[in-house]
Amino acid sequence: MRSLRSRLLASHLAVALTGTLVAVVIGGALTSTLVGRQLGMMRGAMGGGQAQAAQDAVRSVLPVALAWGAVAAVAVAAALALLLSRRIVAPLTAIQEASRRIARGDYRQDVPRPHDAELAAVAADLEELAERLARSEETRARLIDEVAHEMRTPLTTIRGTMEALADQVIEPSPEAYERVAAEASRLERLAQDLSTLSRADEHAVELRNAPEDLAALATDAATHLEPQFDHAGVGLEVDAGSPVPVVVDRDRITQILLNLLGNALTHTPSGGSVTVAVGAARGIASVRVVDTGAGLTADELDRVFDRFYRGPAARRAAGRGIGLTIARSLARAHGGDVTASSPGPGAGATFVLSLPTGPDPLRGHDPAREA
Repeated sequence: MRSLRSRLLASHLAVALTGTLVAVVIGGALTSTLVGRQLGMMRGAMGGGQAQAAQDAVRSVLPVALAWGAVAAVAVAAALALLLSRRIVAPLTAIQEASRRIARGDYRQDVPRPHDAELAAVAADLEELAERLARSEETRARLIDEVAHEMRTPLTTIRGTMEALADQVIEPSPEAYERVAAEASRLERLAQDLSTLSRADEHAVELRNAPEDLAALATDAATHLEPQFDHAGVGLEVDAGSPVPVVVDRDRITQILLNLLGNALTHTPSGGSVTVAVGAARGIASVRVVDTGAGLTADELDRVFDRFYRGPAARRAAGRGIGLTIARSLARAHGGDVTASSPGPGAGATFVLSLPTGPDPLRGHDPAREA
């Protein structure tokens, strides 16, 4: 494969040679004709012999002059081609070296910016790619560490219980087996949640969308968790209002709603309350989950959707810290989002699920319209 520099040099020389050849052929023909015509007009004044001698002299000198001119033109073209190729190839070489370092895992690159706008854009894109890869690598390393941390507790419990049973330190009992089964279930749920989160991040979640009523889905989710709210002494109120049509995956949206309600229950003390309100405006359907719990600081508003993040109030409660992360990822897979707001610590928090509205699933069964 030929290098870019040799191709640039060859292309410039080809252009120079073509231009020179055309100049020599056309210039020689025109010069000979014009000189002959001029000398013919001066033949009477100069005499026939002198005019012919002058014409012969011009014809003999002209090819030599044109040849030297062609050589000079090609030499200048070659010099300019070398300078131009260096100007183009040198930045490309620097970009190539930076890309090789990125391929080796060195993502902290300061790619030189060439003067040419197109090459500068390539360098900027490469630098942005390196930054994204660096962030992705940091996220991957942090995720592995966090997963290992989350798995450590149930694995330690399972191992300790089984060793105690094997050493006959404790007697086999339903309680011991239930403890092992509970920790195994915890690991299974963690694996399922991480799988869901990974597919959502990679935009590989399989959605089985169909027309649904978001108000009905919110009501069903609240009804499902109502016994847990009653047991915790936390009030639960649902303001579903009129039907809100959406086109969604019923199971995934239910998972989002259960995560939001479970998060509100976790952070709301006994005697507090959680309100669920469903509505739609300007083509956006929403479910607002408002609690009177611990609230969020400004810093927590930015971090509450991070994997395994658990604020100071949440660290005293059970949970894996990825419920809100999964909720937001699944919402975005539907073209929506989950956002959080809070007046401050101790003042409660509001989480809003937003989704594009869809056609009314009941409209096709309206007898009046069919009539």
